[in-house]
Amino acid sequence: MRVLIVEDDPELAGLLRDGLREHRIDPTVATTFAAGQARAQAGDYDVIILDVRLPGGTGFDLCAQLRRNAVDTPVLMLTALDAVDERVRGLTAGADDYLTKPFAFRELVARLQALARRRALAVTPAILRVADLEMDVGARVVRRAGRPIALTAKEFALLELLLRHSGQVVDRSAITAHIWDDNHDPFANVLEVLVRRLRSKIDDGFEPKLIVTVRGAGYRIEGTAGKAGRALP
Repeated sequence: MRVLIVEDDPELAGLLRDGLREHRIDPTVATTFAAGQARAQAGDYDVIILDVRLPGGTGFDLCAQLRRNAVDTPVLMLTALDAVDERVRGLTAGADDYLTKPFAFRELVARLQALARRRALAVTPAILRVADLEMDVGARVVRRAGRPIALTAKEFALLELLLRHSGQVVDRSAITAHIWDDNHDPFANVLEVLVRRLRSKIDDGFEPKLIVTVRGAGYRIEGTAGKAGRALP
């Protein structure tokens, strides 16, 4: 993973750089607004760490400028503790996540990895297929045996996750982390309800059944890509 750090405090920038290297992450440091903009637009980074206060401008303005220039690299903003206005302003400017200072380094790494995973999913092929099930990710259209299927946002997110890991078990924790926020109750049965609703749309009235429950582990979608199934009469 390649990470651009835009931070003017040399001590914090050094700590970030050295800590990321220990986690086998390749960091690059920019210390001003102009340098951060130039590197972000010229380099191929997986995530950008962006501080709020920079020589030559603010992190908010830099983030907004990058978005206007079609730089879609995920941005993690570093904000002051309890600075709600800063967090809201950063997200409004186009940031994908934020972390308040001081922070635990392992949380920073986890957030960077999550942002990088989301970007990797976003740039993978837009048409996903298993058996006679087809998803056009960009158009947000799902069909089975040629029939259009209307899904809610969470149903679509779950099906996309399963399709991107076709033939593999996706564990419950990975699904809940992908679909719900940190306030989700892991002991609630909302995941089972969501899977049941998705099955009723994807599998009921069709053969073969595609969504498989792996007891004690999670769920899997299986079937030969492009292999014709059939709608039941």
